[in-house]
Amino acid sequence: MIENNIHPINNSLLETKDKEALLGQKGNVFWMYGLSGSGKSTLSIQVERSLHKSNIHTIILDGDNLRSTLNKDLGFSDADREENLRRACEVAKILAVNGLVVIASFITPRRKFRETAREIIGGEFFNEVFVKASYKKCQQRDVKGLYEKAEKGDINQFTGQGSEFEEPVDPWLTIETELETPEASAKKLLAAILVKVKP
Repeated sequence: MIENNIHPINNSLLETKDKEALLGQKGNVFWMYGLSGSGKSTLSIQVERSLHKSNIHTIILDGDNLRSTLNKDLGFSDADREENLRRACEVAKILAVNGLVVIASFITPRRKFRETAREIIGGEFFNEVFVKASYKKCQQRDVKGLYEKAEKGDINQFTGQGSEFEEPVDPWLTIETELETPEASAKKLLAAILVKVKP
C-alpha cells in the first residue's frame, strides 16, 4: 500500500512556539460559519484589515475562493461538503501551526462538520464563531443572488432550504449580524480575536 511509503517529518520541524516568537503572535483559527449572506465574508475582510494595522499576520480562507481553486472538483452533496471542509481544515491547521492567524469563512451547516473541524485543527487553535442571521434576513440581503436561484429551483440542496443548517449549542463566540451594524460586529470580533492572538 502507498501509505507504507509515506514518512512525515513533523517531529523534525521547528515547533509552533518558535514560529510564534518570530511573528510576535499566537497561531489561531477563527472558524466563522453561518448561512449564505449572514455576513461572514464582510466580517472577515474588515477584521483582517484591522488586524493588519495591529501588525498581526493573517490569512483568510474563504469558502467560495477555495471552491474555485483547491476544491473545484467538489459539489454540494453532504459527502462533498464534508470533503470540502476537511481539505480546508487541513490547510488551516498547517497555517496555524506555523503561527499565522487564520480567518476561515465557511457555511459549515452541520454540527458534525464543526466537530470534525475542531478535531482536525486541534482544540488549542480552533475558535468557533457563529455568524448568526435568520434565513429570512439573509434572503432579503441575497448579496450573491443565490436565494433567488434557490426559490426558482435552480440550486439543489441550498442550505437553509433543501439542506438543513444546524445551529450550534455553545460556540466560542456568536456575532448577531441581524441585530447590529457591520461595524459593531467587526469591533466585537476584533476585540475577541486580539485577546487570543496577542502573546
